[in-house]
Formats: sequence, C-alpha cells, structure tokens
Amino acid sequence: MLFNSYVFILFLGIALAFHYLPVSWKAKKINLLLAGYLFYAMWNPPFVLLLWLSTVVDFIAGKQLYRAEAPAKRKALLAASLGVNLGMLGFFKYGGFLLDNFVLLASAVGIDYHPAAPDIILPVGISFYTFQTLSYTLDMYRKKHAPERSLLDFSLYVSFFPQLVAGPIVRTGDLLPQFKSPRQATSAQFMHGSLLLTLGLFMKVVLADGLLSGPADQVFGAQTALNVADAWLGVLAFSGQIFFDFAGYTTCAIGIAAMLGFTLPDNFRYPYAAVGFSDFWRRWHISLSTWLRDYLYIPLGGNRAGKARTYINLMITMLVGGLWHGASWTFVVWGGLHGLYLTVEKWLVGQRESQAKPELAVQPIIVEKSILPINNPKVKTLLLVLLTFLLVNVTWVFFRAQDFATAWRLLASMFGLAPEGAALLPTIDMIKVSVVTAGLLLTHFLMRNTSVSELIQRLKWWAVGAAWGLMLVAIIISQKSGGSFIYFQF
Repeated sequence: MLFNSYVFILFLGIALAFHYLPVSWKAKKINLLLAGYLFYAMWNPPFVLLLWLSTVVDFIAGKQLYRAEAPAKRKALLAASLGVNLGMLGFFKYGGFLLDNFVLLASAVGIDYHPAAPDIILPVGISFYTFQTLSYTLDMYRKKHAPERSLLDFSLYVSFFPQLVAGPIVRTGDLLPQFKSPRQATSAQFMHGSLLLTLGLFMKVVLADGLLSGPADQVFGAQTALNVADAWLGVLAFSGQIFFDFAGYTTCAIGIAAMLGFTLPDNFRYPYAAVGFSDFWRRWHISLSTWLRDYLYIPLGGNRAGKARTYINLMITMLVGGLWHGASWTFVVWGGLHGLYLTVEKWLVGQRESQAKPELAVQPIIVEKSILPINNPKVKTLLLVLLTFLLVNVTWVFFRAQDFATAWRLLASMFGLAPEGAALLPTIDMIKVSVVTAGLLLTHFLMRNTSVSELIQRLKWWAVGAAWGLMLVAIIISQKSGGSFIYFQF
C-alpha cells in the first residue's frame, strides 16, 4: 500500500477513526497493530510471518540478554538473534547476489557450475525493520535499557505502519515509551501532521515523479554516450528525485504519526546544504547513519585507535552502508566513494589543524573553517556546499546505474570524455530540471539551520493556508497511478 494512493487515504481515514473511538488504550494499540499488519500484507501477505518471527525472536532474546550474566550465554543469545535476523535479510536480499558471485568465482577457477536461477522475492522494507529490531537486541546486550515487558507494545514498535517499510529506523527509547500511555493528537498537532503529510505527498507526487523521474530515467536508460549538458541534467534530476522521493516518504511518516499523537525523529535536514561529507551524513538518512555509527563504527573502534584504524573503520562502515542499500557491486562502490570522501575530509581537516596548532592533538573541527584558505565565511561555506553537492552527484551515478557499463559511460559523458555524445533531453525537460535543482539548492541553503516546523510557526496563517492549498491542487493534478517509493526496494 502506497502513501500516494487513494487506497491509503481510505485506509488512513479508517485507522484514524478507530484510533479516536472512545475505547481503552489497549484496544487502540491492538487496532494500530492490526493496521500495521494489514498495511504490510497489502504487498505480500505471507511476508507478515517474517515480520512476526523477527518480532518474537528479538522480544524473547532481549529479555534473556538483559537477565543473563554468563558471557557465553549472552554471546549465544546475541548470535541467535543476529542469525535469525541477518539470516532472513541475507537470504531474501542477498541470496541471488551471493549465488551469482559464487558462479563467477567458480568460473574463474575453471569450474563450470550452472545452478537453477533462484526465485526469491524481496520482502518490502526488510532492511528497515531488521535494523530496527536489531538495535533493540544490541541495546539489551549492552543493558542500555530495561527489556520491554509487553509483547503488544514491542510488536507495535516493530510494525508501526507510518514508518514500517521505509523508515525512519526508530530506536527503542524514541518510540516504545510512547506506547505506555494514551496518545491523542491535539488539534494543532493534527493539523501540523496533516500539513506534513501534504508536503510529503507534494515532494513525491509532484516533484519526484511528476518533474524529475522522466529525465532521470531517460538519461540512465540511454545506451549511448550523451553530451555534457544532458548527462549532468539527468544526474541532477536523479539527485533531486531521490531526495524528494525518500524525504517525501519520511515527511509523510512523521506527519501521519503526528496525526495519531506520536512523534518520530527527523530523517533529513537539508542534506544538499551540507558542508563536507561528515555534515552530509548528519543530514541525509539520519536514522541509518546514526545506526551505523553506534552499532558498527564505534564498536569497530571509531577514532580511538589512531588515524589508520579510523580510516579503515570509516571505509568498512560506508561499504556496509552501501551494501545495505542493495545487492549489487554498484552500491558497494557508492558506499566506498562516500567512505573515501569521509577519509580524505578527515585527513585534510587534521592536516590543516596540525599546521595551525602543531602542539595540539588533532581534534574534530568545523570543516568550513579548516579546508579552504578563504577569509569570507559566507563565500567559503557556499563553495564547500557546491563542492560537496558536486561530489555527491558523482556517487549517485553508481547508486542509480543498473551496471558499471552504464555508470562509466555516463561519467565519461559528464566530464567531457565522450565528444560524440548525443543530445537526448527535450528543452522543456532541461528547463524543468534546471529550475527544480536551483530551487532545491536555494531552499536547502536558506533552511540549513532551521526546520519546516519553525518556518510554519513564523509564517502568517494565510500564507500557510495558501501554500497548503496550492500543494493539494498540484497533487491532484499530478497524481496518476502512483509510483512506488525508491527506498521500498531496500
């Protein structure tokens, strides 16, 4: 079931009606739990069993982990939870990928092996809810929180339908406590949530699907080299498309949760205004980047074991982040490039700080104060924002391309290495992409230190109402059959 469908609007209306019935809080939680299972079952009903298995395993393992004292038993319980969760994720998401690479490896050593093609369907959202339940198990292993006593509350934490299939990946302490007492949105909270839902749908339906998906699909689907302008505009179209698509989903999720009386954390903070790549990952897919930081990078040693080890830990973390997004070597390269960017950035910052104050140990500092030798802070910030955005777009080529041949061909076109490149995009598409990209960058730059909620509070009521009405009209005009959200495949 897609947020950008009339079926979901009906579903949401019914879910809200049940939620505001004069019944007990336990009955309302049961209604929300059933709504989550129904929402998920609309894609493929049998996969609800996987969701339920992950829920039960981690609920039981969490309790036992918190109580157990013997190291061997604790490690065995953790291994069991990891085995079940990562085993399901590995089979459904990476089974075909691993088999294909095994066949290639066998062929390389002279073994002619031709297995039957696996018929594996990827359960929607499995990467999201797997990481969410794993965070609970790992927190119990560290005894960070007391174990959840209510299976109903824990099941609702795993299957809360607004963020079930594409995040944000919510931590135990952020959502589970909200199920302990009755939640009901105030009129202001309900209106704010409705506005966020409209904004999220506008980002997805009008901007991502209506204006940017066509040019992006054309350029990434091209079988020949393109001229520089077409290549760059196609990549910029995808850069905007994936932001509006994914940020649009999480904006919808936060809005829907608010309409029910719950609070979900932000997942995006204007990432295309990032100054450097550490800043980018503090602004893009925040719930994943913080998950990888807390449960992978820091346990690997973080930056506590010297420079070389820090760089290795960064690279491992980003390679895993790339593979989390998809079972393809192009995603691994995407993650590897971000790992390389982060490593180079950290090295440059450290070098400049060491030269400025050689007697001090290298400390984390603000990037825009360190890398560019420019005195004007506004100019320095703008240049670093544009440089970061440029390099991020290079990584999007590998994220979106179906194979390396397409990626190399497009990169060659972007950097003028294909002089015979063809013109592809019609003028109207070139204008659309240019205008939307310029508006996107300007908006992110102006909003980089604030939020939508703060902006709404500052605006006059009639300005908010006018903008809301225009977005609704644009959604109705642009709405077609409703394209799936990009991150559903992850």
